[in-house]
Amino acid sequence: MQCPYCHSENTKVIDSRKVKSNTGIRRRRECLDCMLRFTTYEFYENTPLLVIKRNGEREIFDRQKIISGIIRASYKCPVSKEVIEKIATDIENELQNKFKEEVHSEEIGRLVMNYLKSIDEIAYIRYASVYKKFSDLQEFSEALDNLKKEKKSTKRK
Repeated sequence: MQCPYCHSENTKVIDSRKVKSNTGIRRRRECLDCMLRFTTYEFYENTPLLVIKRNGEREIFDRQKIISGIIRASYKCPVSKEVIEKIATDIENELQNKFKEEVHSEEIGRLVMNYLKSIDEIAYIRYASVYKKFSDLQEFSEALDNLKKEKKSTKRK
């Protein structure tokens, strides 16, 4: 491994740990020439998952799109960066396990909405308004009514 500071290849591993999602290893390294320390991550390489968009185009799955969508939806809501990262990791793992090569973007949107519904209702409605492409106030109102009904039915149980 090459040192990012002095570019020497004379480095040693000081510590190794699994990353939280158990999909890779975090290694703490030290350069034996300049004595500076740095961290590297090793992850399993999977076959790329293709996302089939609404217009039929295919693109490689990008977890950063999930993260940025959730960040936009949860703006000024009490949703931490750690929770957002966990949602993205959980969704990515679920998609990798469930679908071998391709997944429709609608499936990804449904998964994100399911997670957001249980975490923050405002973020859920914001995300749903973009995902479902509400065209008028009536559709927005129906989504709110459905959320209220679901909330009441879960309180009764």
